Amino acid sequence: MGLAPCDDAAVYKLSDELALVETVDFFTPVVDDPFLFGRIAAANALSDVYAMGGTPLLAMNIVCFPVKEMEIEVLTHILEGGLEALSEADAALAGGHSVEDKELKYGLSVTGTIHPSRVLTKGGARLGDALVITKPLGTGVVATAIKAGLASEAAVAAAVASMRALNRAAAEIGRGFEIHACTDVTGFGLLGHAIEMLGGGALSLVIDSPALPVLPEALAYAGMGLVPSGLHRNRAFYASCFEVRAGVPHALVDMVCDPQTSGGLLFALPSTEAPRLVEKLAHAGMESARVIGELVADPAAKVVLR
Repeated sequence: MGLAPCDDAAVYKLSDELALVETVDFFTPVVDDPFLFGRIAAANALSDVYAMGGTPLLAMNIVCFPVKEMEIEVLTHILEGGLEALSEADAALAGGHSVEDKELKYGLSVTGTIHPSRVLTKGGARLGDALVITKPLGTGVVATAIKAGLASEAAVAAAVASMRALNRAAAEIGRGFEIHACTDVTGFGLLGHAIEMLGGGALSLVIDSPALPVLPEALAYAGMGLVPSGLHRNRAFYASCFEVRAGVPHALVDMVCDPQTSGGLLFALPSTEAPRLVEKLAHAGMESARVIGELVADPAAKVVLR
């Protein structure tokens, strides 16, 4: 599994019983604390392995660091945060590579394993499936409020708690259900990643806007215009396959388009099983898990927000 179709990670079959899952991700800081930045960046990189149904095995650091402008202790704390996430994932740190750069960046290349018959893809959703999300939306909006110096301590704490959390538990719980498709919500927002799950078939996804889980104060910040530029790019790029019904608050439309950092998993599964999955996720501490929509027959293949 490689570039066509494009999925969350590459999968390379080694034998009838074993395949490798390969991914890489790194970015600039989304929070000021170096340790938390490292933890969040690592959780984000690990997420693509979980989205494929795999188990992370080992990882390598990717670092761009301004050695002339920042103390080396900053880098130490970033790497410590990444190592904490890897330890929680039971994955080994196997080295890495660093370069001098004026702009700080950090992330991981991650190798995981999976049984070839258990690979989850984006494009397997079926007519009548329900869509379950495991984390709240709004990290991009809250990050923008942080940069503007307007985010409250409570809003920052909630966003950090969501971003630093691994998708490990959600992925493990999902293995006990008939999951037809899975992806994680990251830079393309819920809108973009949901469209990817349609697979170009004669299906549309109808999302119930009142069911969307949202981070505390994110709607208020969006109402103030504190939204990242990526939000506007996402909405413009997917405009031809995005329909917003009358009466949906503009701030909720923003949440659907908001680029996420270390967002949750999206599961497509039979609607009869979805409530039990949400119950299991909530019992494991994912109180924001929700059934947010359903796959319906529609040759237009679009996301409808109602």
